[in-house]
Amino acid sequence: MEQNTKDMLAGKPYRPGTAELDEFSHLAHRLCRDYNLTADEDTVEREAIIDRLFPHHSKSPYFQGPINIDYGRFTTIGDNFYANFNFTVLDTCPVTIGDNVMCGPNVSIITAMHPLMYQQRNLRKQADGKIDDYEYGKPVTIGNNCWLAANVTICPGVTIGNGCVLGAGTVVTKDIPANSLVVGVPGKVIRQITEKDRLENYPY
Repeated sequence: MEQNTKDMLAGKPYRPGTAELDEFSHLAHRLCRDYNLTADEDTVEREAIIDRLFPHHSKSPYFQGPINIDYGRFTTIGDNFYANFNFTVLDTCPVTIGDNVMCGPNVSIITAMHPLMYQQRNLRKQADGKIDDYEYGKPVTIGNNCWLAANVTICPGVTIGNGCVLGAGTVVTKDIPANSLVVGVPGKVIRQITEKDRLENYPY
């Protein structure tokens, strides 16, 4: 692995346009395209694509599709993962997803960061003559048994504890303790999830 890629994974400034990262991202984007063209019942083909796209997944992941993945190889997925329509991951830094995590439609997990100053953010000619920019990232960790409802966005550098529920449209910008119900923009913990939340305690 090239030093530039190692810097990326370590959260240091890096160039996204190197030959190695281009190779990794182009493969991931082709695999996403291929997956998005398959039907639900094409299980063998779908599983083969996911095995290549996410080499660090555990048993029984399911992706409804379409999916949009930056690299895939830098994401680790636990057992029994489920993602509904339009699942997006930008894994310029490591993404770690625990067991039994469910994602509603349009969930985005983002690790990529850009400089705030345009003088550092804009594309420019580098020392080797290529036009490129510098970026950096922060890793994301999602614990076991979490539910991310529709249109949730996980921002760079966030750790979400086990057993959390993130309400629809929540934008998570900071760490979340275990067993929390989180809603809003930015996401805020409104209470802990307790035994009172068992399904049988709700009226129908």
